[in-house]
Amino acid sequence: MQAFEEETYHNQEFKSHTWKRIFTLMAPLKKNVILVIILAAFTAVADVSYPLINRYGIDTIIETGDLSLLPIFIGVYVLYMIVLGGLIFSFIYLAEKIRNNLAYIIRKHAFEKLQNLPFSYYDRTPAGWIMARMTSDSRQLSELLSWGLIDLTWGGLMMIGLLSVMFVLNVQLALITATALPILAFLSLYFRKKILKAFRKIRKQNSKITGAFNEGISGAKTTKTLVLEDSNYKDFEHLTYDMKRHSIKAALFSGLYLPSILFIAAIATALIYYYGGMNVADEVITVGLLYVFVSYVMQFFEPVMQLANVLAHFQQAQASAERVVSLIDAVPDIEDTDEVKATYGTIAHPKKENWEPLKGDIEFNHVTFNYKKGEKVLDDFNLLVKSGESVALVGSTGAGKSTIVNLICRFYEPTKGTITIDGRDYKNRSLAWLHANLGYVLQSPHLFSGTIRDNIRYGNLEASDDAIIKAAKMVGAHTFITSFKDGYDTEVNEGGARLSVGEKQLISFARALLADPKILILDEATSSVDTQTEQTIQKAIETVMEGRTTFIIAHRLSTIMSADRILVLEHGKIIESGTHEALIENRGHYYNLYTNQFA
Repeated sequence: MQAFEEETYHNQEFKSHTWKRIFTLMAPLKKNVILVIILAAFTAVADVSYPLINRYGIDTIIETGDLSLLPIFIGVYVLYMIVLGGLIFSFIYLAEKIRNNLAYIIRKHAFEKLQNLPFSYYDRTPAGWIMARMTSDSRQLSELLSWGLIDLTWGGLMMIGLLSVMFVLNVQLALITATALPILAFLSLYFRKKILKAFRKIRKQNSKITGAFNEGISGAKTTKTLVLEDSNYKDFEHLTYDMKRHSIKAALFSGLYLPSILFIAAIATALIYYYGGMNVADEVITVGLLYVFVSYVMQFFEPVMQLANVLAHFQQAQASAERVVSLIDAVPDIEDTDEVKATYGTIAHPKKENWEPLKGDIEFNHVTFNYKKGEKVLDDFNLLVKSGESVALVGSTGAGKSTIVNLICRFYEPTKGTITIDGRDYKNRSLAWLHANLGYVLQSPHLFSGTIRDNIRYGNLEASDDAIIKAAKMVGAHTFITSFKDGYDTEVNEGGARLSVGEKQLISFARALLADPKILILDEATSSVDTQTEQTIQKAIETVMEGRTTFIIAHRLSTIMSADRILVLEHGKIIESGTHEALIENRGHYYNLYTNQFA
């Protein structure tokens, strides 16, 4: 299933098992949910009682002119208002508490799942899709399940209470009101279906607009350099126009819905006035009873509309529920076995006391690998790397360099064959154990919002300030850091936008050094910097590599001349292997690459 295809969810019918899964997330809130339902039930009883209190005032005080009972009536009225106010305050407070706690629970489960999902999940799932699940969808579900429960309880009990009291008071007038039910149900179902369809189109269009926003912001520099502003504006205008069209259609049906309901209510009220008025004239019923029925007619249609809205919102939120459940229940492509979890713990709850030290011997044994929707990348691949050895991977795009590194990091796992670390299949140890011993320096290093000190400390959250400064000095970053006014407390801004690529790279090396990994991956670490900065970074690389098993992916061959071994790859096969000097003497593929690059 393509997690980001909105149409996959918009075309789905109402599914009870999805909502059962969502309701299980509310288990910690069970006491509050039961209490808020009880409060909503009492509120419904209070609403049904209100016209009856006024009937008492009309029939016993206004009609008779006896004001002696007025203080009692006022006292009952004030007491009623105090009780009703307390009920409304209580269920609003509890509903908001449930809403916020439920949003927290959904986001907590989703975020915890995201921490455990492998790299392959992020490789195929857009960030915008994930962000929407964590924000708008979780918010919509929490609002629906908190206030929706109140509206369902209140509306259902209100209708039952009103009908029951009406039939007890006067069967004829109750039947007049009840005859409006089929018409009301038809109108509600018809309009809610139309409104739901329009809102689904709006949501689908909104997802496209969000994606366009995301691409426009992240690709602003490319847009400027290619002068694509006008083209982007036209595309965006087309998307927003479609959303406007669907929104107007939804507003049209929403606008027609309420007047239609009010029209039916007005007809029912007119009939009550006509037949009830004749009964009052014939002294069959009192004025107070007629008032009760007129009030009940207007009250009767409010819970009906409320129930129709809630049921429609449940249908409308079906897509959100499906998407949230698909994230929370996503099955990782790569996951530790139960036996491994029992010994080593999970990523979220590691048992570090059981972790063995990692030396760094790595071996590929007859490894075959292909991506789910791609051709075979490695076929019967074998490689032995000793602890502390530095291995450079060279080859054209698609040769298998990144695949080898991703397999070592266990971002992916072999389709066939095994990968051993220190002589043991790395599947028999936990992902957390491996990643804790892993350092990865990217071509474009990512810095988090915060200070330089914070970003270096991410390598080891328990590191002291002295350790951070020492790491920065070892990789040559201390000089430029202290040149800033705030030094190590300098804010790097989002993505490290305040720093140059070379400065960000040096900070990432300091971070890696502070983490003290046993396996180090350098992915095109110098390809985006100038020659002078490259020399500084090269010294940092030599410092960080010391005593570690290192894999270097590089197109700039000057950065790998000191590697213990250089592997030349082509179509997932090692076609040449040796030191820089040996491969130059061999005058093979590597020699051609090297001479062409430095010609």
